[in-house]
Amino acid sequence: MINRNLFSVVVGLVGSLFINVAMAADFALSSPSIKPGATLTADQVFNGFGCTGNNISPELLWTNAPQGTKSYALTVYDPDAPTGSGWWHWVVYNIPASANKIAAGAGTVDGKNLPAGSAQGRTDFGSTGFGGACPPVGDKPHRYIFTLHALSTEKLEIPEGATAALIGYMINANRIDQTSFTAYYGR
Repeated sequence: MINRNLFSVVVGLVGSLFINVAMAADFALSSPSIKPGATLTADQVFNGFGCTGNNISPELLWTNAPQGTKSYALTVYDPDAPTGSGWWHWVVYNIPASANKIAAGAGTVDGKNLPAGSAQGRTDFGSTGFGGACPPVGDKPHRYIFTLHALSTEKLEIPEGATAALIGYMINANRIDQTSFTAYYGR
């Protein structure tokens, strides 16, 4: 025979667990101008390397930061670039934990419209700032993975001129959680 008091405690704890899990929302990244799985527009296409686009970084929004988040980092990566190692299109780090968005067009070389305290790393275009899509003509559409990383540190100590790979290493060493969406572009 089951002890009714013990049974009530167990049922209460299990019920409470299910309620807490149901109430906990997922960490999420979105963009009003880019829907997951959609094709990037001319605004997010590079202007150079044979591509003609506006090279404007999209507006990005996020919700439900994981507990313990002290800062964020953002990466935009094309794993389909024919380099053997993909292509880094944008790397932003030291985004304050109080931020919940990056404005459209904030990915300029000077980064002046990024959240205060944010820094940009060098992309595979050889400079800082957002570098839009520009896959080779005739390739299947490439994937552009926008990833927001919640970090356990307020600031990544990154040396001047660091590569995206080194910044990625530091992001991974301090990541609590991440959220991403993928968009496509081909020409």
